Amino acid sequence: MFKEELATMKRLGVRHVLTQALNFAMVLSTALMMWKGLSIVCNTESPVVVVLSESMEPAIQRGDLLFLTMPRTAPLKHGDITVYKVPGSPIPIVHRVIETHDEKNSTEQWILTKGDNNRVDDVGLYNGMKYLRRSHIVGKVQAYVPYVGYGTILMNDYPKLKYALLAVLGGGILLQRE
Repeated sequence: MFKEELATMKRLGVRHVLTQALNFAMVLSTALMMWKGLSIVCNTESPVVVVLSESMEPAIQRGDLLFLTMPRTAPLKHGDITVYKVPGSPIPIVHRVIETHDEKNSTEQWILTKGDNNRVDDVGLYNGMKYLRRSHIVGKVQAYVPYVGYGTILMNDYPKLKYALLAVLGGGILLQRE
């Protein structure tokens, strides 16, 4: 079967293979442009995230896909579900705001968070800080779709699955004859 595909590619010529590679590059660049556009509209570096742990159960489950925005001026308030990233930690965390403090004569806001399924607040996760700054907040959860993120979790847990899927998709695009 693979030999037949190679023979077909030779028959169609280099021009066809380059056209397919260009189509693949266009699909990839379109996806990246859409992501960047959504990031600008939502005012956040990551407008879509997947929940990786059970710390927010029962409100939000592992594998849920979250849609985020970052309010430009409105302060975060008690009860908001946020995604934050602490300097030095590669993985963003999804937890609820349990306490806020606003600095007088400043736009700075100090935030304390906690997972709904956790017994204690997140101070232990803050790498020595007592509160988060608003600049640590990636976004505020606006909506979610349950279970859609399990594909991402599987690919993170099993990297070989991710590479196999990318190889199949890339090969399919390069080998298609249209």
